[in-house]
Amino acid sequence: MALFNMADLRAALPRHARVLGLDPGAKTIGLALSDVTLMLASPYGSLKRGKLKTNAAEIAAICAKEGAAGLLVGLPLSMDGTRGPAAQAATDWALALGAATGLPVAMWDERLSSAAVNRAMIEEADLTRKRRAASVDAAAAAYTLQAALDATAGLTK
Repeated sequence: MALFNMADLRAALPRHARVLGLDPGAKTIGLALSDVTLMLASPYGSLKRGKLKTNAAEIAAICAKEGAAGLLVGLPLSMDGTRGPAAQAATDWALALGAATGLPVAMWDERLSSAAVNRAMIEEADLTRKRRAASVDAAAAAYTLQAALDATAGLTK
């Protein structure tokens, strides 16, 4: 299954379908969910990173439960915008996830999403490192999904 760009993914979704945003890390996968109007992203939770088959089944179940018909995976580009080993690994994972779930997948630049979320949690919420760790993955997924929704709003439908 090929990757979509975000505008094409939005256009391919059925009416009132949501998008599940994913921030794949080494240990956890942060999850975020759009609303049915594709205007707002909210943190959803996280999954322990494991075998693709297991994670794909968990993600497919969440999508079925929440009415998500597409996936957005964070793309960890290098600071200069080039695709390094992490970006290639995320792309390979996104392609395999799309094939395993049967859902269309787009990718979006996630540079500095975790840093921005951590900074906001420190400055605005004054959360400790332990409390931030519990929610940063889902918040980073929401940050990336929101950026993609904002950038593609009005480009389709």
